[in-house]
Amino acid sequence: MLPTPGAHIHGHKLVELLGAWHGGARPSSQLLAEGIRQLVLDGRLPPGTRLPAERELAAALEVSRTLIARAVERLREDGFVASRRGAGSWVRLPDPRRGTEMHGGWFPSTDSSVLNLAQATPGAPPEMRGAVERAQVRLAEQLGDHGYQPHGLPALRTRIAERYTARGLPTTPEQILVTNGAQHAFALVLRALVTPGERVLVEHPSYPNALEALRGLGVTPVAVPMTGDGWDLELLTATLRQTSPRLAYLIPDFHNPTGVRLEAEGRAKLATALARTCTNAVIDETLVDIDLTDEESPPPMASFTDRAITIGSAGKSFWGGLRLGWIRAGEEFVQRLVLGRAAVDLGTPVLEQLVLAELLDDAEAILARRRVESRERLDVLVGAVREHLPEWRFRVPDGGLSLWCDVGEPIASRLAVAAEAHGLRLAPGARFSVNGSLERWIRLPYTLPGEQLVEAIQRLAAAAGSVRPGPAPNPLTVPIA
Repeated sequence: MLPTPGAHIHGHKLVELLGAWHGGARPSSQLLAEGIRQLVLDGRLPPGTRLPAERELAAALEVSRTLIARAVERLREDGFVASRRGAGSWVRLPDPRRGTEMHGGWFPSTDSSVLNLAQATPGAPPEMRGAVERAQVRLAEQLGDHGYQPHGLPALRTRIAERYTARGLPTTPEQILVTNGAQHAFALVLRALVTPGERVLVEHPSYPNALEALRGLGVTPVAVPMTGDGWDLELLTATLRQTSPRLAYLIPDFHNPTGVRLEAEGRAKLATALARTCTNAVIDETLVDIDLTDEESPPPMASFTDRAITIGSAGKSFWGGLRLGWIRAGEEFVQRLVLGRAAVDLGTPVLEQLVLAELLDDAEAILARRRVESRERLDVLVGAVREHLPEWRFRVPDGGLSLWCDVGEPIASRLAVAAEAHGLRLAPGARFSVNGSLERWIRLPYTLPGEQLVEAIQRLAAAAGSVRPGPAPNPLTVPIA
């Protein structure tokens, strides 16, 4: 388990997170400072975490207290550590106005040549402009109202419910709550069901921002490793039975980041395990529309169990800029979420909901083209990786928007840092991990145009050739979508 913000990390735990921080070289304050800086920037050491006392850390690392003191001083000078007499030292993020090398996928790069593979987010469909224009006309119908609709617009809730019904899951508008994206949906469910210190079962790897939501709430994630082919349902069942988690967070429809889909037989087994352990599950369907197979889709997970609370999103299917998602659950639970929502926000913007309602009227055509485009780009990416990085291993995904690659050795975070120098932004495997592991893995989205994907892999191959064992110099943080 990673430390939570404001917590104290013991020396032995920091040693575990640092791993081979000096890469076999002679230990130095510079290498130790770089190792700790990397932990801060990739999220494994949250800002506010109190560092061990110098004596404790020196003993745990088997180095001198002088080396520890110099490393902490380096971090303090760079803005990664703050200290106060009598209170010790704690990690922080530098003030970006200091000019520290911290870049992120959320921020537009001043260099148009930078290729961003940290975010698996496609662009808006061509139908977006027309949908916006029609929504602006329909907005006039809403102006006589106060505009606060915490459940969401009835018209949009009806369309979302109809889509579930068409997939074989009868749903009424009263079972739908419109949210400000899937992340917001997950946060609302967590606030309603989980308290700090309780356990939530997750897949490993899993979606980084969901893991951050758990950490922010002070929840203990219980990780169940994925296999090369998907879910180890025997292990998952045993973990549910042994740990009694308050909730599970699962992505059975094109798991992020692996792209694997759980088929109907597995869903039935999972539903049985949830029922036997009385565990509710958040089922993340953010990527459900990006099906790259020619096979019939299995029924929604909520068809197998009433313990499923389904969250969805317009971000991957249509456009992330809409910032719209939803929750499908029982009517009573939806009402409970609405009542609790007032502590967080009072509803979702009306115009964006009208735009999404218009897009859903054209959903079949939009999504059919999205799937064709994604298949073509995946083929380009797979071909480029096989040509330029032939030693890398991966399973071609069933769907979703990313390729999960085994790079062969634990260098993913260092590779992400090296790639920045080649104009490429990446998301290393540690970001998808509960405990900072998965350093052999890296996620490669295929949402850029084909020619840019080829260029990105050529840059990645050049960066890979420059990576050497040891901690990464000048690490950079990369937010993920």
